[in-house]
Amino acid sequence: MTKLLIIGPPGSGKGTQAARISERLNVVAISTGDIFRANVKEQTELGLEAKKYIDAGNFVPDSVTNNMVRDRLAQADAAEGFLLDGYPRTSAQVDELDSILGDEALDAVLQLTADDEELIARLLKRAQIEGRADDTEDVIRHRLALYHEQTQVVVDRYLDRGIVRQVDGLGDIDDVTARVLNALGQNV
Repeated sequence: MTKLLIIGPPGSGKGTQAARISERLNVVAISTGDIFRANVKEQTELGLEAKKYIDAGNFVPDSVTNNMVRDRLAQADAAEGFLLDGYPRTSAQVDELDSILGDEALDAVLQLTADDEELIARLLKRAQIEGRADDTEDVIRHRLALYHEQTQVVVDRYLDRGIVRQVDGLGDIDDVTARVLNALGQNV
């Protein structure tokens, strides 16, 4: 069973790489954003609770997020392995994930790295193409600062365990995928 986490700044290609790695390794990609949307759409008890926070513009509390992830990891398609995207984001969530997994710890944490200025240029271009008027340079810089501030503690926890594989997230999509698979010891 393969248990992975992919982490990286906004614009680093996490979603794209998660889909490719998931397909290549035949494990389910689990995004907390997708979990939130599915629970809200299906009007589950957790979804209705999360919706209250989302509608008010607030972060969904760890207790709700943790329960959604616990529920998702208990589903049959995650039994043979998974690739988490967007969780854990805090040190407390690392502890909760450890509790959920028990003796079945993560095999690796894939950290996509990229220069902030390159990411800003990439995200501004994407915003222009997709018509995202709210993705201004100031907003993007703020999101990157939050990522660095909030995520470093998570990366540090996994660095201490020796399971972080840093991969350059910039460049051709196929090249990045090849670097990720090589970092996991997969033949490309």
